[in-house]
Amino acid sequence: MTQIAAPLAFIGLGQMGLPMTRRLIEAGYTVRGSDISPAARDSFAAQGGQVFATAAEAASGVDMLITMLPTSIIVRDALFGAGNAAAGLPRGALVIDMSSSAPLDTRQLGADLAALGIGLIDAPVSGGVPRAITGQLAIMAGGEAALIERARPYLLAMGKSVFPTGALGSGHAMKALNNYVSAAGLAAACEAVIVGQRFGLEPGVIVDVLNASTGRNNSTDVKMKPFVLSGTFASGFSIALMAKDIRTAADLAAQLGQPAHDLAETADLWERATLVLGKTADHTAIYQYLAGLE
Repeated sequence: MTQIAAPLAFIGLGQMGLPMTRRLIEAGYTVRGSDISPAARDSFAAQGGQVFATAAEAASGVDMLITMLPTSIIVRDALFGAGNAAAGLPRGALVIDMSSSAPLDTRQLGADLAALGIGLIDAPVSGGVPRAITGQLAIMAGGEAALIERARPYLLAMGKSVFPTGALGSGHAMKALNNYVSAAGLAAACEAVIVGQRFGLEPGVIVDVLNASTGRNNSTDVKMKPFVLSGTFASGFSIALMAKDIRTAADLAAQLGQPAHDLAETADLWERATLVLGKTADHTAIYQYLAGLE
């Protein structure tokens, strides 16, 4: 495919970032990438990306920068801290934070970038690694409408749909709330299987009935058989990141003064499971934690 002239920088070449950059490269964009992991940088180079050792080097002189990092703190560090990427961006540049960041942190980051003449939108994704590979991600975009439209071609190279969600930070709020609902559904499905199996029901039958009934949700549909009942627990999304996203949603409710008791309890549940299973466990391993409770 013919290359699109202006290069963009992409910071964060992990499980999600790497296939997302592949989609951009295949769409014709020149992508300058950086990651703290040498192995990630090597994988990025192998798929045709331009590799830089630091975020600052990757961002130097580009007018479009995408971050795909684990937390708000790491995003800020990449832009203003050790990564210092913001220093190399010209006035008028646009940063697209596709990480799962905290909404109020995003608003402060936007103000700090605006002081340098740099725009920011938050555009987190849903769909996991499989849909990152196929370019079928759902993208939630918060920020000024004109900036979202400017970013839309890049976003549509990586995703199937872009949902403008409102003001800056609203995309990250929507992502955290989505993951709360997703995590609650997965925990409920796992508990249903655990209780049903104790009674004598076959796990596969339980999932089949749920999927043909009102209990159907994303977890019963795409996670229970492939990753839970199979015992592989390998969906590609860690329990620590899921717990972080749910806590982000719970913190947002608290900051807004909005009682959300189920949300707070779900955040506590997933944090306890993370302590028991370890941060690197797959989030579908919540089944193992729930099955081990007495």
